[in-house]
Amino acid sequence: MSPTPRPHFLVLTFPLQGHIAPALRLARRLLAAAPDALVTFSTAAAAHRRMFAEGEGGDGDGRLELLPFSDGTENGFVKRGDAAELGAYMASFHASGRRSVGEMVDALAARGRPVSSVVYTLLLPWAADVARDRGVPSALYWIQPVAVLAIYCHYFHGLGGVVDEHRRDHSFVLEFPGLPPMAAGDLPSFLTEATDPSDYFHSIFTTFRDLFDALDRETPKATVLVNVFQELEADTLAAVGAYDVLPIGPVLPSGDDAALFKQNDAKYMEWLDTKPAGSVVYVAFGSLTVMAKGQVDELLHGLEESGRPYLCVVRKDNKAAVAETGDATAAAAAAAARRNGVVVEWCDQVRVLSHAAVGCFVTHCGWNSVLESIASGVPMVGVPRMSDQQMNARLVERDWRVGVRAEVDGGDGVLRAAELRRRVEEVMGDGEAAEVRRSAAAWKRAVAEALGKGGSSDRNLTAFVEGARSGI
Repeated sequence: MSPTPRPHFLVLTFPLQGHIAPALRLARRLLAAAPDALVTFSTAAAAHRRMFAEGEGGDGDGRLELLPFSDGTENGFVKRGDAAELGAYMASFHASGRRSVGEMVDALAARGRPVSSVVYTLLLPWAADVARDRGVPSALYWIQPVAVLAIYCHYFHGLGGVVDEHRRDHSFVLEFPGLPPMAAGDLPSFLTEATDPSDYFHSIFTTFRDLFDALDRETPKATVLVNVFQELEADTLAAVGAYDVLPIGPVLPSGDDAALFKQNDAKYMEWLDTKPAGSVVYVAFGSLTVMAKGQVDELLHGLEESGRPYLCVVRKDNKAAVAETGDATAAAAAAAARRNGVVVEWCDQVRVLSHAAVGCFVTHCGWNSVLESIASGVPMVGVPRMSDQQMNARLVERDWRVGVRAEVDGGDGVLRAAELRRRVEEVMGDGEAAEVRRSAAAWKRAVAEALGKGGSSDRNLTAFVEGARSGI
C-alpha cells in the first residue's frame, strides 16, 4: 500500500522585509497546522543570502526547506535615483522569477518532493501561471487589509475611471460597493499616483493590474488567504465575493524570525523592564520609510518634550541620509539632549509591543505593524506615507478606534514635535484616551480568540490545509 501523499506548500514572496516577514511566518504556521506537511520557502537570491547563513537549508527535520529563486540580478534591487530603474528591475524580476520558480517546481518533483500548492504574496502575478502550467493549485496571500483588497478589485473591475478622474483631489469622496464612503486621499498611493507612466512606481501599478488579471483567470474562483482575522473586517468581506477569501491572521512570529535587518545590540528589553506599565512611547517607521530632512530632530525633540520614556528606531540608512543632508549637527544636538529615551537601529518589534511597559506605538501604519500592535493591545499614532498606509491609518482611527492619525507638515512631510506630543497625549493621557485603550484591549482579546483552537483564523487555515491535502 503506497503512503498517503504529504501536502507540500511552496511559499513565494517579494524580497522586501514587509513581504518576507508575513510569508515566512505563514510557512511556519502551515507546518504547525499539518504535522505531516512539507513547506519550501523562497524569495529572491540576494534577500535569501542576507537572511540565511550559507548552507542553511531549513528547520533541521527536513519539513521546511529554504530555496532562493533568481530575479535576474546579482545583488537585487539597488536604488540609484533613475526613474527607469525600478521598471527595469521589475521586468527582470518577472521574467527571471517565472523561469527560475518553474525550474524549482520541476526540480522538486524530480527529487520526490512534488509541490501540491503554491502560495504567493503581492507582486508575483506570474506565480499563479507557473502553478497552473503544472496543474498545481495556487493561492494569493494578501498581506494588506480586506478593505484594500476590495479597493483594488473594484478599481480593476470597472471603477478605475472615476478614481483616475479625481485622484488629484484628495478630499473627493468615493463610494465603492460594500465599503463606506472614503476620500481619494485614503486610497492606496499606487492607484492615485503610480498610474502615471512617468511615476517612479508605475511598474508596481502595472504589477497589481497583472495580479488581478491572474486572479480572474482562476476557475471557479481564485483562493485568497488574507492576513487579517474575520471579526476585524466582517462587513468588508462581502465586498470581495469574486474570490474565495480566507482570513487566517494575524500571522504572528512563532519564534526568532529571519530578517533582512539585524537587531541592535542595545539592551532595550532590559531598559523596558525598568519602566512602569503603559508608560513607554515606541516609535518605528518600518523597513522602507525614508525620513524627510529634519524628521529625526523633530521626533527626538517631541519625544523629549512629552516627558515620557521612549524607544525610537532610526534605521542605519536613515542615519546616513541625515548625515548626507547636513542635518547631522541637529541630530547630534538632539542626541546630546536625550534624557528619557533609547534610540536603536532595529529591534524585535513583536517583543517590544508585547512588553507591558509599552503604552503607545507611533507607526507608519504598514500592515504588519498595525496587526502586531492590535494583537498586543497597544494604541497607535499613525503617520502613514505610501501604498496601503493611508487606508490602514483610516481603519485604525475610524473603524477600530485603536489610535489616532497625526498630520504631517504639508510642505516637507515632516511630523512636527508639537503634533507628535499632542497625538501621543491623545492615546496615553486621561479622558478620551481611556476609550482608545479599552478598544485596543478588546481587539487584543479578539485576536487571541481568532487564533485559538477552533477560532475563526484557526478554522480557516485548517480548511485551507485540508483542501490542499484532498487535492493531491
